[in-house]
Amino acid sequence: MHKVLILPAVLALASLTGCATWSTSSVEGGDKGAIATQVAKKNPSEVRITDTDLPDQKYSELGDITVTVNKTTIFHPDPTRELVNEKLKEKGAELGADAVIHVRYGSGGISLMSWGSLEGKGRAVRFTK
Repeated sequence: MHKVLILPAVLALASLTGCATWSTSSVEGGDKGAIATQVAKKNPSEVRITDTDLPDQKYSELGDITVTVNKTTIFHPDPTRELVNEKLKEKGAELGADAVIHVRYGSGGISLMSWGSLEGKGRAVRFTK
């Protein structure tokens, strides 16, 4: 009798532990040569995030970035734009980007693998002289 009650309790406990959020990301398009010959990775805090273009700055495009931030359980807070921006900065920094421009956010929702998610997209760019 006790064995029947232990399994659901262990499964419930396992689903409530772990990180509050997890994320995925991808990069598409851009100047493949620029990505391959990139210098050093940047610190994410150095990457600028903007929802517009940068008309006063010359740049080369490194690629389009897509990130998704998910919450692990129903009890964790919903993903925010700030969390998405952090992930965009991290991915941009991996590419050696100075900025992620044209940032836009998808709508949140619940999926089979997550209790909530928020998607962000932008274009990673490196400033040229």
